[in-house]
Amino acid sequence: MATSNMASAASGFVLTPNVGGTTTTSASRTSISFFSSKSSNPRLVVRAAEEAAAAPAPPADAPPAAEGEAPKPKPPPIGPKRGAKVKILRKESYWYKGVGSVVAVDQDPKTRYPVVVRFNKVNYANVSTNNYALDEIEEVK
Repeated sequence: MATSNMASAASGFVLTPNVGGTTTTSASRTSISFFSSKSSNPRLVVRAAEEAAAAPAPPADAPPAAEGEAPKPKPPPIGPKRGAKVKILRKESYWYKGVGSVVAVDQDPKTRYPVVVRFNKVNYANVSTNNYALDEIEEVK
């Protein structure tokens, strides 16, 4: 049976972290290299180098960065609130013209049937919940 050693499979590799420095005047770059040798003496080489130029400062008349902007307001929630009583308008539904309570509303606008409604009465399959589109329900006061 053939065995392989990971150290002998690769001749070496280099790790270069992309971590930015906290100082604004200069940045440093560090790389770590691992080299394997056939002997029992593996080597570890660590090199640090200073970069020559620092990042230029943004001009004073430039717009503020994305971090400084105010967050966008959330869109208003779609559909009835959780716990609201709704009347079913889907004609082929077992609970047509029946009243149930909203369990959850999916806020993704691409969802076809975002409203989950729970009923007190079960259907023939012993199920008491169903999903409905926004135009298939009507909120009851």
